[in-house]
Amino acid sequence: MLVTGSGGPAWVAGLLGASLTAPHLLGPFVARSLDTARDGRTVIALACILHGATLAAAVLLYPYTWPAVTALLLVSSGLVGPLLTGGISSRLPAIAGPGQVDQRRAQGWDVATYGLGGTIGPALVAAVSSWADATVAALILAAGTFAAAAFVRLLPSAPPPAVGSGVPRPGRTLLLMICSGPLRRTLYLTMTIALSVAALPIAAVASTGRLGVDQAAAGVLIAAYGLGNLAGSAAVLLRPLRGDADRLMTRLAAAVAAALAGVALADGFVLTTAAYAAAGILNACFFAATLAARSEYAPPQARGQVFVWVGALKITAGSAGTALAGAVAAGPAQLPVVMALTLAVACAAASVLDRRAGRSRLAA
Repeated sequence: MLVTGSGGPAWVAGLLGASLTAPHLLGPFVARSLDTARDGRTVIALACILHGATLAAAVLLYPYTWPAVTALLLVSSGLVGPLLTGGISSRLPAIAGPGQVDQRRAQGWDVATYGLGGTIGPALVAAVSSWADATVAALILAAGTFAAAAFVRLLPSAPPPAVGSGVPRPGRTLLLMICSGPLRRTLYLTMTIALSVAALPIAAVASTGRLGVDQAAAGVLIAAYGLGNLAGSAAVLLRPLRGDADRLMTRLAAAVAAALAGVALADGFVLTTAAYAAAGILNACFFAATLAARSEYAPPQARGQVFVWVGALKITAGSAGTALAGAVAAGPAQLPVVMALTLAVACAAASVLDRRAGRSRLAA
């Protein structure tokens, strides 16, 4: 909005958007400080301040400097973004205590904050931009991160899990995750489901012709998914998930795939809207299961890095899913969703085989 509102080309808008999101992939390489710091709250609070300051500087300087300068500021902002998501999520055990039910209820709250943030943020930008402009909207968002820095300091403190030498490096942490069956499944299930559901907004636009509705009705489908996500968040908050987190992820990944199949097969706008809502509900439950898995299977000395690794790769996979869906959107309307559900089914099945193979190795 900032670029197009000032008459800039669309490619610059895309470049600046990517400058903010792409650096999330580098988040794990700054996340080690969460596990080595004497007080992880300080790391997250400083990340909030840096995120807000660089975002504010980028939007204020955009009209007066080269786009490359704005892009570099946004890269700096995006680099600490994972500390504001996975970093805060990694604090849940300190907030909720050691009990599994209490932790999973807290994870329900966490899922709800993602849903609320993803809904309120764009709505706030749209509302502010209607009476002011995109610069003011972005500055309000930046001010929100400054406020968040103060609130982070109110979270319960937790001692560092290990001294600096006992905390693995980012590459070692990733290798540890790949070698651990539950964490490995957490990683690839999270990435695959993120890639799959990222196809839904593209599919919503592509399917309006098949459904015989105006293109504006795609917004209703996307809103149904968002409301379903909030409803699913409320459900896991009121009734926390029970059982083994590893198995829960597989079952809920299969459930998300079933909802995607409903989207692909639904005949009529009402049924399609219901399928989008179901996908949102089930994805929220799946997200809560992945938070439980990260919390319960991550080694204490690398908990922050595990949360950020999974979160960073999830965002990358979601971006890839959107790009892939856009690339095939010119074909049959259902093709993006069919591809998404095929990936989800294959990954859920792979996790079952992976778990059985692990049990066989232990038995041997």
